[in-house]
Amino acid sequence: MFELLGPVRDLLAGQQQQQQQQQQQQQHQSADRPYPLRIDNVSFRLHTQLSFALLACCAALVSAKQFFGEPIVCINHSGLETESVNIYCWIYGTFTVKRHLRGITGRQVAAPGVAQASDGDEIYQHKYYQWVCLVLLLQGLAYYVSGALWRAWEAGLMCRLSNELAGSGRVSSAPGPDDSVWTEEVKSRVCAYFAEARLSRAHELYALRFASCELLNFLLTLGQFCLLDKFLEGRFASYGLDALSFLLSQPEASSLRQRYQPSSRVDPMARLFPKLAKCTLHTFGSTGSSQVHDALCVLSLNVVNEKVFVFVWFWMVFLFVVGSFALIYRVVVLTQRWARILLLRASTRGSLPKSLAHRLTVGSSYGEWFVLRRLSMNVSLAVYRRLLLDLAEHYEADHRTHKHIS
Repeated sequence: MFELLGPVRDLLAGQQQQQQQQQQQQQHQSADRPYPLRIDNVSFRLHTQLSFALLACCAALVSAKQFFGEPIVCINHSGLETESVNIYCWIYGTFTVKRHLRGITGRQVAAPGVAQASDGDEIYQHKYYQWVCLVLLLQGLAYYVSGALWRAWEAGLMCRLSNELAGSGRVSSAPGPDDSVWTEEVKSRVCAYFAEARLSRAHELYALRFASCELLNFLLTLGQFCLLDKFLEGRFASYGLDALSFLLSQPEASSLRQRYQPSSRVDPMARLFPKLAKCTLHTFGSTGSSQVHDALCVLSLNVVNEKVFVFVWFWMVFLFVVGSFALIYRVVVLTQRWARILLLRASTRGSLPKSLAHRLTVGSSYGEWFVLRRLSMNVSLAVYRRLLLDLAEHYEADHRTHKHIS
């Protein structure tokens, strides 16, 4: 039996050794790159990485019981069990009264929106209170999925190309302006790859997928902003500006009398995220008659919710602006050849002649230009410049061949 297992053990050992050699080779090649591998741009990372991290931190913050205690604690004088009242008001939600939002706290109202309510009073329900953490987490996951989708579509293309080129970029002992070893073998492999990718239009699909993910990020920001506005009863659209305007317009109370002066403005944070709210319970007495019980509930998480959503508002506006510029940039480079020529020269820090950049741009598709731009961020300048020179020569030779045949 052990004799039969011997070849299997040897095969597994050989495969493990081969995998270790491949990993060491990839690490060695990756070490030749001047920067960490980049398969996207700053706008994309702001959406898919930083937004996910920030929203996940916000979700963790609003659910941190050790900092803010229980999410809801209700006070009642009806003899009902406190825990039962807390659970009831947590499930069915709390409310505030609209006409009491402008009262003087401590004299006219217990808190903004908390005072005696009449039958005809307009009230604001706050049933979204228990869903804040989940909504923030789902928003962050939506941005993460967008980044994961691009990584799946990218499929390691930039890593393979940059490793191939980085392997050719080791410094030679012979001095020279571009003293990197660029063998004919590497040149033929790279040019053959670009020729094959041109026939299969693989780079066109690569660039189209990235543009699709950029559009998805923009639509996610716009859609999530609208969903948050719906989630928060139509008050999120102007929440950030309203909160900032209210805070800047509030004078500091230098005396107790000024502190209790009535204000004509409603605090948008207290309106949307009250720290104190009312809760009404209906029970039946011993004779079967309906009894109404009022409870005053402390919503401790709203201390941080009001600030978190101010930050989320400004962050989403910032993402919307960044995403808009990213889409405008993408349309310009897709439709305007002069922009691609300018950016191709900029990727070589101006060392590429304008005529050569024009020849490369005219001879290549947008997808090939896009891949070349990504490569400029992942290989050394000397290797990248040599790649462009050889590709321009290859495109020129192909053009002469096709012209001669026709």
